[in-house]
Amino acid sequence: MITSTSNAKIRNLLQIKRKNKERDAQDAFLVEGVKMFGEIPPERIREVYVSESFRKSGQLRSELAGLKKNLYEVTDTVFQKMSDTQTPQGVMALVSQLHYREADLIRGKAPLVMILENLQDPGNLGTIIRTAEGAGVTGILITKGSADLYNPKVTRSTMGSIFRVPFCYTENLAESVNAMKRQGIKVFGAHLQGSSPYGKENYCGGSAFLIGNESRGLSPSAVSLADVLIRIPLLGKVESLNAAIASAVLMYEARRQREEE
Repeated sequence: MITSTSNAKIRNLLQIKRKNKERDAQDAFLVEGVKMFGEIPPERIREVYVSESFRKSGQLRSELAGLKKNLYEVTDTVFQKMSDTQTPQGVMALVSQLHYREADLIRGKAPLVMILENLQDPGNLGTIIRTAEGAGVTGILITKGSADLYNPKVTRSTMGSIFRVPFCYTENLAESVNAMKRQGIKVFGAHLQGSSPYGKENYCGGSAFLIGNESRGLSPSAVSLADVLIRIPLLGKVESLNAAIASAVLMYEARRQREEE
């Protein structure tokens, strides 16, 4: 049993939890919690850590039985230090990162893509990925200025969808968007001054939604990439919607249209 945070493996996990550069260098990230553990493709698991009380509880006994070689038990105090939550569930895995190409985002006859520019809030990013799976989105393109998808808060917010929705980061948004356009994908930019209400457009063909930064919205360069600027009509004194909520409205409008087609 590991009893100290000075243990080399624990120190390494703490570095991976805290630092994007370390996650990238080791091509790994952390997955915590019972439900999330059950979502991990077995071939991606490198190591599993359980707290002393979790091991005694007998949870996931059959799932953990075949992992003895890479299974480590730690004291509850050590696990508390490892955890990214206030009330740890007692199980954490070190997992290999996933890698996709931009071409993987535009599968099928009518791809539906989310393009996220400089999204900063980890909860927003994770929620969009989770919602995207439910809405049938084929992939998510993320600019380098956005939150790290492998941040523990993002991973937790996806509730497992991170393992099923293709995604990739781009260093050149214009180049990536123009490549999608050449594949017949129409790009809709969500903008407060959009000329068209979102419900008036047709998303049954290949479509992509551009979503901007939480406070600043889409940059001028991103706005110029949109084929159409759309808006979500708002009542009352509300000035804008949360990025994840706005994304959900647009994704499910596309799904509704496609189901009725």
